[in-house]
Amino acid sequence: MAEPADDGPTTKVGRLLERYDLGAEFGERLEAAWLGEGVERRSLRDLADLFNRELLAAAMEEAGMAALDGEVENIYRLLTDDEVSSGMRTDARRRLDRNGVDVESLERDFVSYQAIRTYLKDVREAEYDDSAGDDRVEKVAESVRRLRARTVSVAEGNLDQLRNADELALGESRVLVDVTVLCEDCGAQYSYDELLQRGGCDCEA
Repeated sequence: MAEPADDGPTTKVGRLLERYDLGAEFGERLEAAWLGEGVERRSLRDLADLFNRELLAAAMEEAGMAALDGEVENIYRLLTDDEVSSGMRTDARRRLDRNGVDVESLERDFVSYQAIRTYLKDVREAEYDDSAGDDRVEKVAESVRRLRARTVSVAEGNLDQLRNADELALGESRVLVDVTVLCEDCGAQYSYDELLQRGGCDCEA
């Protein structure tokens, strides 16, 4: 297992490990789970949820809240699950607030899978060989390229029909189809292919 680079907590995850006094051991757990070393391998998204639940548990413990079995997981679900009603989410936030948990600060500290990836790669210098994942990315990219080419073909054919029937005035032309992805968290915008090639955006919201 790689040792973390000795450059201090330069990432969000690294800073939170110190702030919530989780210790280097938890960073080691994240790395082992990502690489599947001695434990079942978990995805970056799973690790982000695991990390955030640990932050919630630490915040509740600091506030003196005694958590029953499974309570941390349930409160985290109420705070983050899109399927949860606004009323249930509000109730969960109010309960934490009444017990002395700074809910707004806690939610700002919640991390995304990109933040976990940055920590594991840049700080712990961990590398996971996921050639199957690369294949999946290429398959997705190819499927969109085919749809884009099909859209161009259909659009150009329809324009030709209208032009030949004298229902459309149009000179020599080309149809261009671009697929753009906008990250609503960080505001970054990428072409579909660019996003896949770079492995995601850089936000850590």
